[in-house]
Amino acid sequence: GLVEVIVVSRRVQTLLFTDIVGSTDRLRELGDAAWAALRVRFHGVMRAVLAAHGGREVDTAGDGFLARFDAPASAVGAAAVVVAAVAPLGIEIRAGLHTSEVELDGEEMTGVGVHLAARVMAEAGPGQVLVSATVRELMAGRGLGFVDLGERELKGFAERWRLFALDPATVLGDGDEGANPVLWEPTAEVEGRGGTGVRFPGLL
Repeated sequence: GLVEVIVVSRRVQTLLFTDIVGSTDRLRELGDAAWAALRVRFHGVMRAVLAAHGGREVDTAGDGFLARFDAPASAVGAAAVVVAAVAPLGIEIRAGLHTSEVELDGEEMTGVGVHLAARVMAEAGPGQVLVSATVRELMAGRGLGFVDLGERELKGFAERWRLFALDPATVLGDGDEGANPVLWEPTAEVEGRGGTGVRFPGLL
């Protein structure tokens, strides 16, 4: 009989999840039409940054955005740029990154690493870029600044993961390191922040 061939490629990718902070409040403030227009502008910025850094859009759902990159350095750079680039729109986002082997089936991307990247993002505060220890280790020797946030329990994962916050000045090269040190201190645990409204297919 005919043998059905399913082409699923496994490869290592760096995953970037972002989420708009306080979107419910902004929606209430702006109203549906203005909020929808603002999200369109945000997606435009995001796609421009992805194009410039060799990222590929995987999914957008709710106020979230998922992209994948072949090179971790490109992903980290894109995350720092997009956080800064959306600020003039009056939008704050949080971002999380993890590098892992994933399964790619056409446009679909699956694997434990996708869930882990989403959990890393959920730990980030407004304007923060958090990375897993995996990404931090891959970035060794590149002169980027990371603040060690210690080990965190991530929902759905038995083992604890060490997370790091990126110091954006070391990526964006403002030359004014330390201008905003408070922003990059480890953020206090913000309980009850969980309901960000990000729902990606297959994520718990």
